[in-house]
Amino acid sequence: MRYNTYMQSREEALAKLARSRFRSSFHLNEEDRAYIREKGLDVIRRHAEDFVRERLAPARIANDSRQTPMKGHPVFKAQHATACCCRGCLYKWYRVKEHTALSDSQQEKIVALLMAWIEKEMKEST
Repeated sequence: MRYNTYMQSREEALAKLARSRFRSSFHLNEEDRAYIREKGLDVIRRHAEDFVRERLAPARIANDSRQTPMKGHPVFKAQHATACCCRGCLYKWYRVKEHTALSDSQQEKIVALLMAWIEKEMKEST
């Protein structure tokens, strides 16, 4: 599955991110894992969809590069770990055009990458 002309597969993206000292420094803590277990992955996916739609998908974001906190929700950590935290990072890592609204397909692929990272983190904790 390809993201677009420039975005790689989830597996390729996760492997590339793992080689980044900054991106690979993000991990779920026990509080994050407990929250995910309590809510379930379906709810976490809906949260990710909401965050991407509201904070990342618009063509113009008033506080771009500052809209994603570093903590407070497991999806926020996933966004930083996967370089899906702002439009600048999306461009740098995946060549997704800035100042252009994300398509539904792009949003779905970003959410799939976020969830793949979260699921990998949950497996590593067991």
